[in-house]
Amino acid sequence: MQRVVGIEQWRRLAEDQRGAGRRIGLVATMGALHRGHQSLIAAARANGDYVIMTIFVNPRQFNDPTDLRAYPRTPEADRALAESMGVDALVEPVMAEMWPAYPDPTPTTVSVAGLGDVLEGAGRPGHFDGVASVVAKLAIVTGPSRAYFGEKDFQQLAVVRRMVLDLGLDVEVVGCPIVRDDDGLALSSRNVRLGPESRLRALSLSRALGLAGDLDGPASAMRAAMRATMEAAGVVVGYAEVVDPATLRALDDDAVGRARALVAGVVDGVRLIDNREVELRRGP
Repeated sequence: MQRVVGIEQWRRLAEDQRGAGRRIGLVATMGALHRGHQSLIAAARANGDYVIMTIFVNPRQFNDPTDLRAYPRTPEADRALAESMGVDALVEPVMAEMWPAYPDPTPTTVSVAGLGDVLEGAGRPGHFDGVASVVAKLAIVTGPSRAYFGEKDFQQLAVVRRMVLDLGLDVEVVGCPIVRDDDGLALSSRNVRLGPESRLRALSLSRALGLAGDLDGPASAMRAAMRATMEAAGVVVGYAEVVDPATLRALDDDAVGRARALVAGVVDGVRLIDNREVELRRGP
């Protein structure tokens, strides 16, 4: 595995690989790697890509400095896992090249209106501007590629897809299924902050989604069932929503067909999110 720091080295590496006839698979992460990240690497390898993984804790997507400081950082373990999974090049860019003005605000921002200011974006102003901005930079430096993102962060996936479409970036965005622990909890770097009791309460998110899926609509019944399930477990509910998968627009009871149910909640100070596809039917 080749380790890369500088942007120019990173850009030349990708150009050289494409020149040799290889397709680049980009796996963008903030480190603290787990099996969810491994699934993205495995998908890229299954597609025959030359895998470039980036690890960069992007401060622009944290609107709470405490959350940024608490974000887990495990660089040695991350490098070992990346190498064991067959990553071809690991890029760990430095802040001075990614955001030269940092810690001052960066003058240039990519914003995806309508997708980035609802759900997670409503309570975390600027979060998805930071996500869209950093993914745009990663994609521009890497060049033509496939970029792999997990469906666990479904809103992020929707924002990235729209940003790539609107900017005409030569990037194929590949969504990969959510990876869960045996108990059903969606894998997240934040899970390490959950104690045994907190984890039991956190399982109410996946239970709520399972109940919504079993209901088969209408949307209002799904919302009510998800919220009630999480509240009964003592979770502070951020939202329990049913939306159009492409626009993230909240759906009413006239909507039918495939939709996305999304939940967010705080468990003992740890914010967790989860989602699943559901099928909507009209109510009586």
